Amino acid sequence: MAARSGKTKHIFVTGGVVSSLGKGLTAASLALLLQRRGYRVKMQKLDPYLNVDPGTMSPYQHGEVYVTVDGAETDLDLGHYERFGGVICNRNSNYTSGSIYRTVICREREGGYLGKTVQVIPHITDEIKTAIRSLDADDVDIAITEIGGTVGDIESLPFLEAIRQFRHEIGRQNGLFIHLTLVPYIKAAGEMKTKPSQQSVGILRTIGIIPDILICRCEHPMTDEHKAKLALFCDVDLNKVIEEKDVDHTIYEVPLELARQDVDVYLLEMLNLHVNPLKLDDWRAMVDTLIHPENGTVEIAVVGKYISLKDAYKSIYESLTHGGIASSVKVEVRMVESEDIEKSGAEALLKGVAGILVPGGFGDRGIEGKIKAIEYARTSKIPFFGICLGMQCATIEYARNVCGMKDANSTEFNPATSFPVIDMMVEQKKVTEKGGTMRLGAYPCRVIAGTKASQAYGKTDIHERHRHRYEFNNKYRDQMTKQGFVFSGICVERDLVEIVELKDHPWFMACQFHPEFQSTALNAHPLFREFVSASVKNRAKTDLKRTKK
Repeated sequence: MAARSGKTKHIFVTGGVVSSLGKGLTAASLALLLQRRGYRVKMQKLDPYLNVDPGTMSPYQHGEVYVTVDGAETDLDLGHYERFGGVICNRNSNYTSGSIYRTVICREREGGYLGKTVQVIPHITDEIKTAIRSLDADDVDIAITEIGGTVGDIESLPFLEAIRQFRHEIGRQNGLFIHLTLVPYIKAAGEMKTKPSQQSVGILRTIGIIPDILICRCEHPMTDEHKAKLALFCDVDLNKVIEEKDVDHTIYEVPLELARQDVDVYLLEMLNLHVNPLKLDDWRAMVDTLIHPENGTVEIAVVGKYISLKDAYKSIYESLTHGGIASSVKVEVRMVESEDIEKSGAEALLKGVAGILVPGGFGDRGIEGKIKAIEYARTSKIPFFGICLGMQCATIEYARNVCGMKDANSTEFNPATSFPVIDMMVEQKKVTEKGGTMRLGAYPCRVIAGTKASQAYGKTDIHERHRHRYEFNNKYRDQMTKQGFVFSGICVERDLVEIVELKDHPWFMACQFHPEFQSTALNAHPLFREFVSASVKNRAKTDLKRTKK
């Protein structure tokens, strides 16, 4: 047996029967529980697809692209890792088949294998194990690795073989397997069926993996009979067959449900680690606030290009929820396709909302709808929050309708515009490859004193995560400043505009960066917190007007 590279223990999470079971949420919930028992946890997602990263994939294909502090474009599950457990992710937190194969092929081209025949086993699996070991460190007690895809997929086989080998090398007390599966309810028969889970575990066993814990997603409570059958046929201890029924109110209940069944206790015992007291009082209080908000509900519109796929704006929706928790209010999101606004007008689709948010995106489809939504928010004095492309659209709207630049646009949408208030960054004009070449990761920003942005942050120096190629064109800064456009956040090193706002508006702010990537349930991002708070105040004013009528 090979010597261990460190003291880090490893947990591997696989999924079976169907996709979208919530492996990421489950893994993140386990990370939270283990951290709350005093252990230092890191997390990782291994994705079987051949893209090097999801950065060039359509939101309709993959959902949101999550950006880490060090500028990696990653799977959206990393957002769960950071929001739940406060686990800060980096480039070692997400590997794909594409990145693994690229590394191996490049090494082969350089003669790194000394003439050997390069094969899936051992060369690809060895590289996967190297990726897993990248989490090993003296300050990491437990590493949780989620295997993307579904057991039985051809593309997942090298990853499953790699984790089988890895556990053999480190020993059973240093690594364990969790399998997340589905126990479906057949409505016509009026009963739940365990057979799909049995077959899923059967596939794992043919590979040489026997789950140590079986977590069962289900719509209805499982009976003792169901658990006993799964324990028997899946060769799992009865008390380690865990029910993960759909939660009643919010995904933030999942850690509490797993804790109730002592999943974290079993994990620590199997890893031969001391079971410290579990400290979850603040999490329970947060969930209680979310379920029983003191200030009712507030409706906020999200005007986007990819509304039909909820995961395309996953972090946006979660950050709005976080802002609601801070104001003890439930945020109800009105999802509005920007193209529909182009057809029906802004008022028809946005009337009655307390706040309007325009998120990021790429391409010219639906842009005019976003601009109309921003004009409606500005002229109607409705709290507005623009993010990335949302900031660029806010700039275009103000330039056109207030500054008199009727043809104002971004060169992304109209290269021939007479007023390119948004233009490609100088260094981006030389870029030919699309993947991983944008302005990515955290950059510093100086917040200008006396602005709404400074009131929100409570400090002048911040770091926020970026993902863009286009930027405000400084050629127009003086002209727009004279017309009341406030530049309240600047990247001093590059003299780049990061935050804009309006003085004569209750709350109108837009930023070039993505604040949703740094918001958590226990610590809402300052801009989301203040945006939701402003929306609540606007709701109160609207309700008062209705009462007077």
